[in-house]
Amino acid sequence: MRLSGRWKLLAPAVVSAWLLSGCPAPPRAPPPPAGAAPAVAAPPAPHLGTPYEVVPQRSLLTILVYRGGALASAGHNHVIASHDLGGTLYAASDLLQSSFELHVPVATLTVDESALRAQQPAAEFPADVSDSAKEGTRHNMLGEALLDAQRNPEITLRSVRLEPAGEAPDPNTVLAHIECLVRGEPRAFAAPVHYRLGGDGTLEASGELPLRQTQLGLTPFSAMLGALQVQDEMRISFHIVAQAAPVRRPP
Repeated sequence: MRLSGRWKLLAPAVVSAWLLSGCPAPPRAPPPPAGAAPAVAAPPAPHLGTPYEVVPQRSLLTILVYRGGALASAGHNHVIASHDLGGTLYAASDLLQSSFELHVPVATLTVDESALRAQQPAAEFPADVSDSAKEGTRHNMLGEALLDAQRNPEITLRSVRLEPAGEAPDPNTVLAHIECLVRGEPRAFAAPVHYRLGGDGTLEASGELPLRQTQLGLTPFSAMLGALQVQDEMRISFHIVAQAAPVRRPP
């Protein structure tokens, strides 16, 4: 991307400042955004039915983060991904009695993998993101101001309840009410989840949804009186493959 005049002079500062969702980590993390008070921890759904253990190598979580502000053209949209999902899906005979608990290790989150960027619209996610920009984004994403990976090594998602999704419900799709532990604080949101039994003895769960950073108690990055910022809304997609857990017999 070419910049001219005063934008060219600003480019080094803009590139160094452009982060996933926060600036270089301050001594203390900022307070949660207004209106994003932690939810009262809800009891997780009881685990009924057959347990299926997540297969990390076949599962993927992606998070699309978008630039904003008057200087948006000097930065990048980002693709954040996890290939290390863990946890268990529980499949009951009545789908609405099913449940899950998932774990996302934050230290292994990736930023702007070439193959994943290539799957997005080229105009919004061009390929020319330097390694230094990727590493800088990842460093700040894991820092104290955002995910604080040193003290909070994982994000946990637990189903609270499942209910039919939409006015004409798909029998294999539910609306999952989820408790999400981010930085050790419980947050609540809902997500559509589509279940499918595979022919190889697997259970698949997939879905896509918009989610605001402030819903998770995170503060979107903003600088230069808002001229450089990250949009609050992200786009989340997931495809989870789980294998029936082996029967554990008592010794």
